[in-house]
Amino acid sequence: MFEKPVPPIAEVIPEELLIHGDTRIDNYYWLREKENPKTLEYLNTENQYLDAIMSATEEMQSQLFLEMKGRIKEKDESVPVYKNGYLYYTRSEEGRQYYKYCRKKSNPEAAEEILLDVDEMGDKHSYLSVNGFNISPDNNLLAYGIDTTGRRQYIIRIKNLTTGETLADSMFPTSGNSVWANDNKTLFYAESNPVTLLSEKINKHILGAAGNADMLVYEESDKSNYIGVTKTRSRKYILIISSATLSSEVRIIDADLPDESFRVFQPRVKDMLYSVEHSGDSFLVLTNWDATNFRLMETNVETTLRENWKEKIAHRSDVLLQSVEPFKDFLAITERSKGLLHIRINNITTGIEHYLGFEEPAYTVFIGANLEYNTTTLRYHYTSLSTPASTYDYNMDTKEKILLKQQEVVGGYIIQDYVTERLYATANDGIRVPISIVYKAGFNKDGNAPLLLYGYGSYGVSMDASFSSARLSLLNRGFAFAIAHIRGGQEMGRSWYEDGKLMKKKNTFTDFINCAEYLMQEKYTSQKHCYALGGSAGGLLIGAVATMRPDLWNGMIAAVPFVDVVTTMLDESIPLTTNEFDEWGNPANREYYDYIKSYSPYDNIITNYPNILVTTGLHDSQVQYFEPAKWVAAMRVKKANDNVLLFHINMEAGHGGASGRFDYLKEVAREYAFLFLLEGRNQL
Repeated sequence: MFEKPVPPIAEVIPEELLIHGDTRIDNYYWLREKENPKTLEYLNTENQYLDAIMSATEEMQSQLFLEMKGRIKEKDESVPVYKNGYLYYTRSEEGRQYYKYCRKKSNPEAAEEILLDVDEMGDKHSYLSVNGFNISPDNNLLAYGIDTTGRRQYIIRIKNLTTGETLADSMFPTSGNSVWANDNKTLFYAESNPVTLLSEKINKHILGAAGNADMLVYEESDKSNYIGVTKTRSRKYILIISSATLSSEVRIIDADLPDESFRVFQPRVKDMLYSVEHSGDSFLVLTNWDATNFRLMETNVETTLRENWKEKIAHRSDVLLQSVEPFKDFLAITERSKGLLHIRINNITTGIEHYLGFEEPAYTVFIGANLEYNTTTLRYHYTSLSTPASTYDYNMDTKEKILLKQQEVVGGYIIQDYVTERLYATANDGIRVPISIVYKAGFNKDGNAPLLLYGYGSYGVSMDASFSSARLSLLNRGFAFAIAHIRGGQEMGRSWYEDGKLMKKKNTFTDFINCAEYLMQEKYTSQKHCYALGGSAGGLLIGAVATMRPDLWNGMIAAVPFVDVVTTMLDESIPLTTNEFDEWGNPANREYYDYIKSYSPYDNIITNYPNILVTTGLHDSQVQYFEPAKWVAAMRVKKANDNVLLFHINMEAGHGGASGRFDYLKEVAREYAFLFLLEGRNQL
């Protein structure tokens, strides 16, 4: 199938890694040396090899890119969100990669103010991410974060919206997010560790003060916790949130009194998670205290300790209480049951409740930006594998629903031309694992069709069904696309997550294998036409499954894959390691060491891999580039078949790949061309 040049072979420099009396030999440990010219030379050689192998698809990639780009409405505008007298929105222009952040006074005839021209900023950088847009209570100041490397280390800047001046104030390194106190001059933000990238401190910045004059208001001593700062929707309180996988703690101050000391809402307790929102004279507390699937508690604003909490919504074994959004007269409640999301509306005064109805067999629905507290209107978003992203306003009192905007697919798109199904595979232990699948009408279930199976399965993150206009380039050419809702996510409740982490992590991998086997059994595809895709922790899934059942797949795509699990989890200097001991286990403990080593892809290299495309970013802050680099180097030496192994390194990006709204499509086009080539299609 392929005319193959000679693949690059990385130099072998053995490094002995000894723990628990067990010695592992890491031949490619040296690839961690980012500044070593040999490292960059090897990475560039891998990119050259990929280009040589994929040279036959250059025209195909170009066509796919133009096709996918052509479906995007280049001149577009988001649905405005109302806050404090203004309508805020973003708009994009034809041919531009980014957007403009804008507002108008609530009068529809008001003139537009361009608060930040991200297009203009993007002209100066090969990578750009802007986040944390934060308007002061008097509407006069904009704080925002900028990252120009992809490392997710943001500098916070402040712009005077009256004069247009960008102030001298700057804060770095940060997460990019910040919170204004109600005095319009005090800004709270999270400072990051420049090495581990963890947010470790909450600082207070006074407008006009030099960055080194900022005051430390909280420092997290537990390295397994993430911290951040936010404001209640009522704008009455500022919260510092410290949260790990299994426990959390909140500190609060009155937003009118920024010089006061934060007080602990409820001290952290082992295995107890809680989050806080303000509603009237009370705080609402969403917690797993004696409630695996969470319950809602209520407490007076002055008596916040756990002994004062009173139950408002009880725990249910078959329903995950996912979030609660308080309004002056209503609660908007997001629940998950039978693998699907639901929105329940509760009238605080009458106690009467109702659900919004959704009819498709697999979909995503989530509450959007509702910045006003005193309103009866709920903004929410809906999408499915066949329904483009849709924004609705819902009157919680009258139950009237208005479609404000649906993503336009340029060139035309007919929803009825695509079929969505909800299937269930049986896992090794008898558990039913949901699968969401979409294909174009006329798809033949005879085992001869190509199918791309996607999975993630970690951190309790649920992979709900959503629309992709780029994916149409696969569906329109006969591919089916499926999502395996495997354990490790939270699709079927909190226990679904608990059964896919720590010493039960292998359930994630076997569930994915069982889903593929089921799809073959039901003739949606066959081993000759089955492909797998996953990224980050989903890249670990791909690596583990490639090791366990290489025979099931014609090809696999592992994006920014977490594949050197043992070594990374033993190195606390690597970003995010200490935060994730409760997810993977700490291999300093022999029991966890042995279990992690038994599935870690880099520690279990085999000889008969399927065709594989691996991707990474040189500046990745989540999964360091050297994990996939080492994995590829080790596979190259040991694999004994003719299947292709390709490795692409984006030398200017991080975990999320290219930053522009069009540039990322070039990466998608490369992946799709890889799949088409494996299917024997040399042209579209």
